[in-house]
This record gives sequence, C-alpha cells and structure tokens, in this order.
Amino acid sequence: MFESSTNEGIPFVIAEVGQNHQGELDLARQFVDVFASAGADAIKFQTRNNRYLFADDAYFAQYQGEHTFGPTYGAHREALELKPEWLPILRQDCKDRGVCFMSTPFDEPSLELLIEVGVDILKIASFDLGNLPFANRIGAVGLPTVLSTGGGDVVQIRATVDVLADHNIEVALLHCVSEYPCDYRRLGLGQIRVLKELFPECCIGSSDHFNGTLSGPVAYLEGARVFEKHVTLDRSWKGTDQSFSLEREGFRRFVRDVHRVRHMLPPKDQKDVGNEPVFNKLGKSLVARRSIVAGQVIQIDDLSGKIFKTQYIPVRESNEVIGRVARRSVEIGLPILPEDLW
Repeated sequence: MFESSTNEGIPFVIAEVGQNHQGELDLARQFVDVFASAGADAIKFQTRNNRYLFADDAYFAQYQGEHTFGPTYGAHREALELKPEWLPILRQDCKDRGVCFMSTPFDEPSLELLIEVGVDILKIASFDLGNLPFANRIGAVGLPTVLSTGGGDVVQIRATVDVLADHNIEVALLHCVSEYPCDYRRLGLGQIRVLKELFPECCIGSSDHFNGTLSGPVAYLEGARVFEKHVTLDRSWKGTDQSFSLEREGFRRFVRDVHRVRHMLPPKDQKDVGNEPVFNKLGKSLVARRSIVAGQVIQIDDLSGKIFKTQYIPVRESNEVIGRVARRSVEIGLPILPEDLW
C-alpha cells in the first residue's frame, strides 16, 4: 500500500472527513466524489460505538455550545455518526472512484464492524497511541495501518509500532500535533526527520490540523510521504473541525503541491544549462571593446558583450578567452570567433 511512497517518494494523500459530513449519508457520499476528484488516494471516515466507548457520566453529560448537535455529549456524538448500514455504500463509492476506503475505529465493536464491511486501510488515532491491547487487535486484522503520534512520546510510539510489527503489516507513522486548529508555529514538522531516523521500518508521514496548504510541501521536504488532511465541503458549516479543514480547491492544491516537490529537487541536466531558449535569443556574445591586433594577448578590458541575431562565444565563457592570443585582428564592436584565437 505504502511501498511506492517509501521507495519512490510518491505521496499518498488521505482526505480526512471525520465527522464533517454531519451525520448525513448524502453529504458523506459527496465527500467521496468531491475529494476523489481532487486527488485523494484514500477517503477516511471515523467509526464509533458511542454507548460502548463512553461511560454513562460522559455520555449523558450536558453539552452546550455553538458547535453542539445535541443537549448531551452522547446525543451530540450520535448525531454525527454514520449509520452502520451506510458504510457498505461508502465503501462501494470509494471503489467506484478508485480511492481507498479508510476509517478510524475508536473502539472494539467499531473495529469488528469495519472488518465486516471491508475496509482497505485502518487508522489508529492519537487517542489510542500506546493502547497496546487495541493496537494488537487492529494489527491482527492484517490490513495496512496508519498510526498518528499526537500527544505521545517515543517510548509509547515504539511500543505501539512493535505490537503492530508482530503482525507483519504495513505501518505508516504520522507526525501529529493534537491541537485543533494548530498554529503554524506549533506544527513541529522537524520531528518528521526524527521519526525517520528512529523508525526506518515505517513509512513516515504527517497529519496536521493547520488551516493552510504549505505544511504539505514542507513536510515532504522533511521526509513525509503519507499525508492526512482534514477536508470539508464548506468551512462555514457548524462543527469544530470545519475551520481548519480544506475545501475542494484548497485540497486540490495541497495534493498538487506535495506531488510537485519531488520533481523540483533533482538538478537540471548539465548539458541543458546555458542552452535555454532565452539565451539563444537574448544571450550576449563576446565582442572587442577596443581594437585587438593579431598577436595580442587578450586582456579583461579588451572585451565587452553584445546581442546578435546569431550567438557567437557567450559572455559566460569569457574566462576561456581572457589570456588567449589573437590569431588575427578584430575591430571594435565585432564578435570574437573561435578561429580568431590561438
């Protein structure tokens, strides 16, 4: 799954829908359509069994605010979940659009549901970094797995990676800062290089909650090859994740730019340097700044440059002319030709 990203440097980009679909199947299907066409390699949702996941005191806690979808936290969460019977529809939509169907199970029943539905990639959220029993159950599924590292330390990351490695599965390890949104000064993208050094067995990537696109190319330069970016159809919608998610055009540019980076790095073929059309059209040729006589050693002040319709000796090669002996005389303003020199 991530081999071309690791070996060939080809970015793998995940469009993280999360709960931005607001619990509506039609909107969730639009996310698949819109972000598959914008260049995503995978469309990721989140799957929760809230009655299993939350204890009663958390589930029935009062919950009020501008982004709430219910009077209690449980009601709020239930309003944002995709119904289990919708997941096969979204899986088929992803298949039809040629992208991977991906989800984060937040609990064991959700993991079992995703196994039953059939998912291409599993995600372990930062909340479950170091949750070795759950990581072991996910690893046992045998699917490519993405692991976010927000809020964790190297010991917790290593322990989780080792548990997954016991199942001989592909693991993409994503640098993540668990701040929503994340200010650009808090992204800490230099940590990607640290993860590459410490976990060479993993494909390293980035999951950021920054509301712009520059983080993608910078993360690629630091060594990231898997990218997870939150997406939305409208940043003005209600919801805590909407403001830092990318709309279609922003995501398209994000994908475009991370794919461009690897093509920007190799140096230009040296045989093409200096032969660019602009030099053929407007490049200066060496001319005699003052009369040069046969037998004269050409000095730096004897030369100048002028643009001709046909280029002669380029001025950039003046170092190869200075100090040479003139084979014949050259009048002021005329080009110096190779046959004019000894």
